[in-house]
Amino acid sequence: MTRARPTDTKARIHAVARELFMQQGVQQTSLRQIADRLGITKPALYYHFDSREALVASMFEPLVADMEVHLAALEAASPADPRVLLGAHFDLLTRHRDLIVMMVRDLSILAELDLAARMFAWRHRLTALLIGPAPTLEARVRAVVAIGGMADTAVEFSDVPMERIKAAAVEAACAALGLPPARPAAAKAAAAKRSRPRRAT
Repeated sequence: MTRARPTDTKARIHAVARELFMQQGVQQTSLRQIADRLGITKPALYYHFDSREALVASMFEPLVADMEVHLAALEAASPADPRVLLGAHFDLLTRHRDLIVMMVRDLSILAELDLAARMFAWRHRLTALLIGPAPTLEARVRAVVAIGGMADTAVEFSDVPMERIKAAAVEAACAALGLPPARPAAAKAAAAKRSRPRRAT
């Protein structure tokens, strides 16, 4: 009989913990409940995570690491087209949608993982990429509405596939920034065709 690898067991623990956390909140979920749902003993669960806090932290590690890599890549490529930047950020939100929904539904996670300060720092870095290092107050307000509003779509429409709302979310964020509407693909193609030099006959 093949024994489950530690990574497989951790993935199962994460999946069950996420389900229970979403149903009843982090503070109301015990390691005993998670172990019972998994069909394992509490000591077996402790082998992987010695506390609920350690379990929650391990669940959010991929989000934290991905966000740091994501922002560093955007900063290295700066300046970037705002639509491209917002689209890439939306894709990151999509990858971690379950965690974002879980965090918004149970704000105790912010305190438990000391994430609040880090999230504000992430927003400030993204804002600087969108509107520069010395923006006006109006520009800062617009950026907060754009970034926060786009993230809120992951929670507000949690039962809708993210690919169905990406275009509308990105365009709404661009509108909040005061950018002109994106031109349809057909209009872009026609403009590109008109800009090509004509060949002499």
